[in-house]
Amino acid sequence: MAKTYHHSLLLVLFILLNFIKHSEELQSSQAQTLLRIRRLLNFPVVLSSWSNNTDFCNTEPKSSLTLVCYEESITQLHIIGNNGAPLLPRNFSLHSFVTTLVKLPDLKVLTLVSLGLWGTLPGKIARLSTLEILNVSSNYLYGSIPQELSSLTSLQTLILDDNMFSGRLPDWLSSLQILTVLSLKKNSFNGSLPSSLGSLENLRVLALSHNHFYGAVPDFDRLTNLQVLDLEDNAFGPQFPQLGKKLLTLVLSKNRFRSGIPAEVSSYYQLQRLDVSFNTFVGPFPTSLLSLPSITYLNIAGNRFTGMLFENLSCNAELEFVDLSSNLLTGTLPSCLLTDSKERVVLYARNCLDNGKKNQHPYSFCRNEALAVGIPPHQKKRKEASKAVLALGIIGGVVGAIALLGLILLIVRRVNAKRGTMVKKPPTRLIAENASAGYTSKILSDARYISQTMKLGAVGLPAYRTFSLEEIEEATNNFHTSAFMGEGSHGQMYRGRLKDGSIVAVRCLKIKKSRSTHNFMHHIELISKLRHRHLVSALGHCFECYLDDSSVSRIFLVFEYIPNGTLRSWISEGHSRPRLTWTQRVAAAIGVAKGIQFLHTGIVPGVYSNNLKITDILLDQNLVAKISSYYLPLITDDMGKVGRGISRSGSKDPVLNARVKQEEKVDVYDFGVILLEIILGRQLTSRNEVGILKDRLQGCIAADEAARRSMVDPAVHKACLDQSLRTMMEICVRCLLKDPADRPSVEDVLWNLQFAAQVQDAWCGDSQSSDGSPVSASQSRILTFR
Repeated sequence: MAKTYHHSLLLVLFILLNFIKHSEELQSSQAQTLLRIRRLLNFPVVLSSWSNNTDFCNTEPKSSLTLVCYEESITQLHIIGNNGAPLLPRNFSLHSFVTTLVKLPDLKVLTLVSLGLWGTLPGKIARLSTLEILNVSSNYLYGSIPQELSSLTSLQTLILDDNMFSGRLPDWLSSLQILTVLSLKKNSFNGSLPSSLGSLENLRVLALSHNHFYGAVPDFDRLTNLQVLDLEDNAFGPQFPQLGKKLLTLVLSKNRFRSGIPAEVSSYYQLQRLDVSFNTFVGPFPTSLLSLPSITYLNIAGNRFTGMLFENLSCNAELEFVDLSSNLLTGTLPSCLLTDSKERVVLYARNCLDNGKKNQHPYSFCRNEALAVGIPPHQKKRKEASKAVLALGIIGGVVGAIALLGLILLIVRRVNAKRGTMVKKPPTRLIAENASAGYTSKILSDARYISQTMKLGAVGLPAYRTFSLEEIEEATNNFHTSAFMGEGSHGQMYRGRLKDGSIVAVRCLKIKKSRSTHNFMHHIELISKLRHRHLVSALGHCFECYLDDSSVSRIFLVFEYIPNGTLRSWISEGHSRPRLTWTQRVAAAIGVAKGIQFLHTGIVPGVYSNNLKITDILLDQNLVAKISSYYLPLITDDMGKVGRGISRSGSKDPVLNARVKQEEKVDVYDFGVILLEIILGRQLTSRNEVGILKDRLQGCIAADEAARRSMVDPAVHKACLDQSLRTMMEICVRCLLKDPADRPSVEDVLWNLQFAAQVQDAWCGDSQSSDGSPVSASQSRILTFR
């Protein structure tokens, strides 16, 4: 019996020792995983206390580093680095990092903040099947949210703030049925929100601020547990969203809402913070918002709210901040807001309040502006009548000006006839003409003709002016052959030097039809506005006219001179100069896209169908790309290609608007051809070749990285990040689609190119933006490698 007992005791001891050994091995395995994580993160300061001797499950928790274990297995890992941490080194692999992480299979909470992580988030992270909280904010992660996350049925909190994620929000988010916090602030997500978000009934926090979302907000009436909704700085609208009544925080500022605030908002009794500032909300301001039982912060600034305030209105005693400024409010500021409390901030400037304080508009201002929002029917006729009177007055002025001009021309002709030197080919003379003369009344009759480029000295150039013929002849040495630069469909080009020493390019246009200077002034006015960093801009003009009838014989257009050759010469073989790097090529593409965007939307009317070619793209001394040959209606008889009066928001004439959309997409196609040559680094000879290469490019996008690199110019294929290359290829293929309606807008093209530049700059460690100037803090973080 004793012997049997002894054997049993030995067996129990053996089992216990094996269990302890197994536990130690498990702990040792996870310890090695943590040490590998430290190494992959490039030994950050926050993990400096970790070593081979660290007892990880018994470390003292800190705000920047916390480990939690359960039964000798790690269940929580919190690592928070320094704010604004630079990217991890170029040899960092997010895929390897996540592969290491998933060796901690019992993780329920994972927080990796401000650690310099970069790359696309691998779907492999979903192998952490027990994950309940995932926070990877303040890193440099890009691309879309991996669909594999949809399998994390235990996920309650997903925080991806302050990264570079992009694309649309996927519908599969609705499969995370117990999700309570979804925070995607400060990313580059776009598109409209999926309606399936409205089915996440457990959601308490939805934060989507500082992205590129647009369109109507889905019906969130079923989100009865929602307490925080933050949609700041997007393009949502126009209707106020349908929401549950348990909200504590509602932030809709800096969007495109233009409806009124519905009456049910006054029943949000738990609402503590309401910010609807900087939209175009209209209608009466619900004064009951001031007395909501829980309200502490109220901001309605920068809207068009109307209504009269009264001195005896009541306010919540806990109200700490109120901003009513820049609306159309009248009456008297409530006395409850005027109490001298250091704990309360009240702003109310730029209304029409009768409070004896400065910085208020007169009452008539708010009344007239309120009427402009929605004109009552009985006042429309009066307004239309005043418009008719104004139109008649303008027409009368124009007719009078034309008659006066005709009289002056008649007198000039008679004087010249007396001097009479009639020959078979009439001699020419110069008529010095101010660019704006003769078109001023036309501009005044079109209130939409507004352009930021009217400022003198735009983009560092001297003000547009009229040149004399003597100045032109002196600058070109009387059009000497040594100054001749070439001839094309847009006339002869000469190089010239002005008296101040500046080099210019002079384009000489011979006019075939008999027209007076007045016929050209509209187009001269347009050309004078075409000033942009990425356009070869005009500096002035000169008319040469026949003496007998004062019709124009030649027009000289003076442009800035760009000395550094064409973009093609900087990317193709066979030239002595060094070829552009991938970063420089992306920057050049962005420059061309910005130039096209300005031609389309920077002035009114826009300039379309520019017949763009890579040989028309010049590089200046700083390698900034400039479009040198764009559509100038002055040099052709077809005056219809300029979309007159078509603003950025589109024409009211659907036929005209459709034509402009079509012509916009023609420029997008031409840009796609330029982009294709930038990627391939070789000349394209035919449209058929473009189609073949586009199809090959499309196949490479769907293939692997090696296939993509096999297509790109060998001079740069090792120096480009695959994400940047793939983005460039994708936008190139979309630009070259056969159906113009399927091609992207210029804005979409530009956004994708800037993304390609940003990830490339991050990878290469450039500390400057793609156009050669530092990235401002408001636009993007400066991405650098250590």
